[in-house]
Amino acid sequence: MLSYITKRILSLIPTLLVASLVVFLVIYLIPGGPATAILGMEATAEELAALNAELGFDRPFFEQYFDWMGGVFRGEWGQSYFLNMSVLDAIGEYFWPTFSLAIFAELISLVMSVPMGIIAAYKRGTIVDTAAVSVSLLGIALPGFLLSMFLMLLFGVNLKWLPVAGYADISRGLGQHLRYLVLPALSLGLVQAAYITRMTRSSMLDTLYMNYIRTARAKGLKEASVVLVYGLKNAAPTILTVIGQCFGSLVTGSIVTESIFNIPGLGSLIISAINRRDVFVIQGVVLFVTLIYVLVNLVVDLLYGCVDPRIQLGRNK
Repeated sequence: MLSYITKRILSLIPTLLVASLVVFLVIYLIPGGPATAILGMEATAEELAALNAELGFDRPFFEQYFDWMGGVFRGEWGQSYFLNMSVLDAIGEYFWPTFSLAIFAELISLVMSVPMGIIAAYKRGTIVDTAAVSVSLLGIALPGFLLSMFLMLLFGVNLKWLPVAGYADISRGLGQHLRYLVLPALSLGLVQAAYITRMTRSSMLDTLYMNYIRTARAKGLKEASVVLVYGLKNAAPTILTVIGQCFGSLVTGSIVTESIFNIPGLGSLIISAINRRDVFVIQGVVLFVTLIYVLVNLVVDLLYGCVDPRIQLGRNK
């Protein structure tokens, strides 16, 4: 197990290097730069050239890239030109609202989707199955920003149960913290629940009609044990994969939702950095979210062996 984890961690390095090279190249090719954002559009070409030289942006591409990557490996991800803090400090400050939102949204999606997917598979061909599939298709097709606006209008404007936008740090109390996260988490969770429901149903259908399920029923086991112990346990690897992908996308892809609900997370950080051409922040955030995504996939792979003993990690079949 330890050797497998070591190999997987080492295999993350090429992925992160490719991601860093791509984002660095994209930012390098975009017209304008931090000098334009700092000095303004009225700055002369000479002033821009002087500031770019001072900041080191007049050097060759690979010289800039290797200099930045060397700093990344040393734990020096650069300095924000507008926040007056290091990139790592900025990521640390803006990451926790995004992480709290992702955790809350994932819990909402799991509570709704896994039971619904199991019931839909067990009641295959009935009105319950049809309703579950229809709702999941609607959730997948519905744009997230439209769902967010609807929830804001219903629960924030009309019913006035929840705040329309804003964020309360957990230091102000867990209840107040969650109160501000309910609507954005519900918006993200409903979309993720639709996808997890479909995949849970599909995976359960693959297992509920296997021979070992018929054998378990023939032995007189309770139906709940047959479905949950034998069926769900064997369907768990596929469901875990989907859950891991969804959680990774919640952390890395909640920019629109954070902007709508005015949550100071990584989404708002990278949008402001793009508008200001704060290149080190952009590069740092993209590299960080890539790291989070691949680490989530690593954790999912490790959980396979826990939910299904037939999977021997790091061994050839």
